[in-house]
Amino acid sequence: MVPALAALLTGCGGHVLPEIHSDSDRLSTAQRLYAEGEYADAIELLKTYTTSAGGAADVDAAIYLLGQCYLETRDYPLAANEFERLLKDYPESDSSGSASFRLGQAYYGQSRKADFDQEYTLKALEQWQSYLATYPDHWLRGGARGKIMDARTRLAHKTISTGNLYLKLRLTEPARVYFQKALDEYGDTQERPHAELGLAMVDARLGHPDQAIELLKQIEAEHPHAPVAAKAARERRRLEHHRH
Repeated sequence: MVPALAALLTGCGGHVLPEIHSDSDRLSTAQRLYAEGEYADAIELLKTYTTSAGGAADVDAAIYLLGQCYLETRDYPLAANEFERLLKDYPESDSSGSASFRLGQAYYGQSRKADFDQEYTLKALEQWQSYLATYPDHWLRGGARGKIMDARTRLAHKTISTGNLYLKLRLTEPARVYFQKALDEYGDTQERPHAELGLAMVDARLGHPDQAIELLKQIEAEHPHAPVAAKAARERRRLEHHRH
């Protein structure tokens, strides 16, 4: 039990916090503030609680809530720190499964746009895969599967973008490697037809128009209303014109 504070605490958001009389009071107030969306004030209380109440039975729950607050404020590196801390120091916590899932969110929040380096997208993907393997019956497993698909789609886009760059540079063999990688590793994502289009362009550049035309026709047939089908149709007509 800590003494009552002599004055009201002020959070970094400028809100005046209620008077705190004990560590348990601090935690319950933080939980209420979180529920009310006052994340900055909750963070101030939780930072103190997780430092001063290290031996408390519910410190793991406080660390998890602190990570959640950082997620809500989009402070993804600090969120990752808290979830990593929970999983390392309190692996048997009731919150460990949720922390494992949220850690993936914290990593994914740090990822850059799809055309840039995807280090954190890959970290998020590996984290969600680890979560599913470790907590197969956890209540967030459905969300993890959706997140995994999002991450794999982004990685596919990056791989195809690299292939397109090599194609522009007329480096057809490196381009083929990346398009084929996208097809082999991410062929179940919505990026599949873009990888196939890249491979068709490689075939055309290498002097195999018949192969390219067949693949372009396949893209048109399988994705009739998608923009990628329109691109495939334009390339097919161009190749057919030059073939004749």
